[in-house]
Amino acid sequence: MMSNPTGRLTQGQFSFLPDLTDAEITLQIEYGLKKGYAWSVEYTDDPHPRNTYWEMFGMPMFDLQDAAGVLMEVKNCRKSFPSHYIRLMAFDSTRGVESIVMSFIVNRPKDEPGFMLERQEIGGRSMRYTTRGYGADKPEGKRY
Repeated sequence: MMSNPTGRLTQGQFSFLPDLTDAEITLQIEYGLKKGYAWSVEYTDDPHPRNTYWEMFGMPMFDLQDAAGVLMEVKNCRKSFPSHYIRLMAFDSTRGVESIVMSFIVNRPKDEPGFMLERQEIGGRSMRYTTRGYGADKPEGKRY
């Protein structure tokens, strides 16, 4: 049984749904702004599950209270990096720390090569598993 029949990268909220439209993204941004969250736009060409630190596009938008401004940053990032994964992240600072409370992908490359699972036998009957992205076979900047 395949747990991800689409073969798409599944990180963050809404990963198993079809791509969100800009109108749906705006609704999520507005929801976060009403809760007092600050938004940040990030991008990468290596979406390995352990690669949690993506590149920031601009600065986090702590003082921005308009969803149109956040969406404008998303569109600018799409223009600059059309073949990268782009995600929006919302931070909640109500407890004195910046905790991520929302994260979802807003842009994907046209071709998502996926990941392979490598298995190695070590020390008797022990197995070691490693996940490797097919896209990482190419150098940074030429993956998609």
